[in-house]
Amino acid sequence: MYYIGIDVGGTNLKAGLVREDGQILAVERTPLAFENPEQFARTLAQLGQSVLQQAGVPASDVVSAGIGIPGAVAGGDILYTCNIPLRDVPLSRLFRQYLDVPVLLENDANCAAVGEWLCGAGRGTQQFIVVTLGTGVGGGLILNGKLYSGSGMVGEVGHMVIQHGGAPCNCGRRGCWEAYASATGLIRMTREAMEAHPESLLHTVAAQNGCVEGRTAFDAAVQGDETALGLCRDYVSYLAAGVTNLINILQPEAVAIGGGVAAAPDRLLLTPLREIVERECYPRHTGQLPRIVRAELGNDAGIIGAALLKRAI
Repeated sequence: MYYIGIDVGGTNLKAGLVREDGQILAVERTPLAFENPEQFARTLAQLGQSVLQQAGVPASDVVSAGIGIPGAVAGGDILYTCNIPLRDVPLSRLFRQYLDVPVLLENDANCAAVGEWLCGAGRGTQQFIVVTLGTGVGGGLILNGKLYSGSGMVGEVGHMVIQHGGAPCNCGRRGCWEAYASATGLIRMTREAMEAHPESLLHTVAAQNGCVEGRTAFDAAVQGDETALGLCRDYVSYLAAGVTNLINILQPEAVAIGGGVAAAPDRLLLTPLREIVERECYPRHTGQLPRIVRAELGNDAGIIGAALLKRAI
């Protein structure tokens, strides 16, 4: 059986033809050049047709096409997206005018969680969480062997407050987890540390890369810079606060950390994260500590998860 998975990003669109076992047989990419909803749907359908042609598979052999959307969806409709001007768009109906296969829509973070659950770091679990550390903090929840989803946006884990009255968040609140644990939050804290410590190696690393990035603190810490090491410890403490909250509420078997920040060395990220969570999470009292691991599928998680959505709902 074959499935089409489409991952809608803020700058690029990607589609893949995926087998039942998660193997990607063909991939097609194109820059996002939004004109209107109809053109957008046509472009997505053309990507789907392209991967079918590459693999020599007829549309009649496709079980379904899944589309991961960076925003809120319900049924076959896009309710709202922040970075693409789409609101109340019947995307499934528009898509099927150009490629007539069953269509499933889901939030893009949820698609990544499905991909990791079925084919990556969450294989074999019934309770599984994916946390993605990028521009924001995304989350996808697998509960009792099913994707936790619903009408609109669910699982907005980045917007629980971990620092009352803290840094402002784009959502309008202050002290959200996203304001501290995202790459954006890490960049803000790096700039603050650089201002406070002009002698720090952070300045050299940032100059070498041309700007301050999410990896700047970790790159300087690898070289032994004390300011960067302290910054990384602070960052991990904020990350651990949110992960611990999720574990206390949901008691998953595993938590996978993904996104650009997750590429940091284990000794600076995952190892101290595990130590803090083990020390602070409530399940320690019963010896039911979850595994905290790095997500495995990288940029393929969204395509695979979107393609295999039918197996998770």
